[in-house]
Order: sequence, then structure tokens, then C-alpha cells
Amino acid sequence: MATQPWAAWSCSRSPRSARGLWRTQAAYREQPAVRFRYEALLLATTAAPGGGLAWSTFPAFNRLQGERLRVPLVATREEDKNQDGKMDRLHFKLELPLKPEEQVLGVQLILTFSYQLHRMSTFVMQSMAFLQSFSPIPGSQLYVNGDLKLQQRQLLSHRGLDTRYNVSVINGTSPFAYDYDLTNIIAAYQDRNVTTVLADPNPVWLIGRAANAPFIINATIRYPVEVILYQPGFWEMIKFAWIQYVTHQS
Repeated sequence: MATQPWAAWSCSRSPRSARGLWRTQAAYREQPAVRFRYEALLLATTAAPGGGLAWSTFPAFNRLQGERLRVPLVATREEDKNQDGKMDRLHFKLELPLKPEEQVLGVQLILTFSYQLHRMSTFVMQSMAFLQSFSPIPGSQLYVNGDLKLQQRQLLSHRGLDTRYNVSVINGTSPFAYDYDLTNIIAAYQDRNVTTVLADPNPVWLIGRAANAPFIINATIRYPVEVILYQPGFWEMIKFAWIQYVTHQS
């Protein structure tokens, strides 16, 4: 069901009758079109010598890991609960095989997504969810349940096509370890004016792993309806200003 844009406007030091005439930003609600890109990068901190295990969907990264590489079993499922043609959530499960003496003390995981908006301007980007959890007590499973939330430091346009961030979050063809360093990946991602973040993940760290059991990551990531901030077009600004002017004159 369509909803009317909200409005926010400046109140400058102009005469009282002119205040609030010009809309400087507006907002609307939209269900984004989100799809998991089947890209992942995992780092697991262990108590064993060497300090950790690693795996990704990028062969170039895996070749750099040597004995740290450990290939997990991964299962994913996206769900369209209301049957509107847009996915509502991702169910992600990863089982990391471990040797009997290995104990997991923490995990860091990047998952990447395709994220699109269409109601005003067509905005297309590749984004990510980053989740991590650490514990002094070795774990058997990490459970995460959160929202893939949009973050804006800049208004979107009211029309046109915006693909400036439709680029890979991770340079998966690079042979250099620098390009897979989490600090560098996150720093480059945060330089964007529009991103997504895994909000309210509520991580649950479970303990008591059997000797031959894998470490399991169970994640549910929802794709919620968002409030999108945008720059109104010329005619929208004129229409709003006229309505405000008439109101002040009556």
C-alpha cells in the first residue's frame, strides 16, 4: 500500500509567514529488494597454536590461508513470508569442522548482499552484514538474529539511477592478503555514504561442544521495511511551498 512522503523543512530567520516554506528533505517507506550474494568470509579464533581458522567463498583468499584453511558445510535459505515477490529474511547455517583438541573462542563473519530501492530513484548497491562474537569460554554454537538495516549519511535522489556503490565489498580476485584484512574491508566500506549494518544481532554463545562436533553458526537476518531519506525534486518543493504559503495567508 502506497504511503505519502513525510516532510522536514528548514526554519530560517526569514519572516514568520515565510518560515517552513521550503522542504529540504523528505522521507518515504519502502521494502528493499535484498538478495544474498552467496559470498562469505569467516575467521575463527581458536585456543590451539596458530590462533585461528579461516575460510571464504573466494579461492584467492583461501589460497593464502595454508594450514589455517578449514572448509565448512554451509546451508542458506531466503524466505518471502508475505509472498510479495521480495525476500524478507535469510537463514544462514555454517558448520565448521574441528579437530578434537580445537576450541573456538570467537568468530568474525562477513556476508554480502545485493540491495535495491525502486520507489523514487533506482538505487542499487552491494552491501554487507558483519557479525562477530568472542568468549573466554570455548563455544559450540553462535546464534544470531538481527535486521539488515540501511544507514544513510547522505540523502538519495528523488529520481534517476544511482549505482555508485554497486561494487564488490570484498575484492575477491585479489592475490594480496591486504585486500582480505577485515580492518581494511570495514574501513573502505564505512567510507560510503550509504551502507547496511546488522542491527540488534542479539548473539547467543552456546558452550558444551562434543569432541568430534563442528562449531555451528546459525544466523537469521531480516530485511525490514526502511524509512528512506531523499532530496525532493523542484516541483515537489514548489508544490509544498505553495501549500504552506496559502495556509499562512488564510
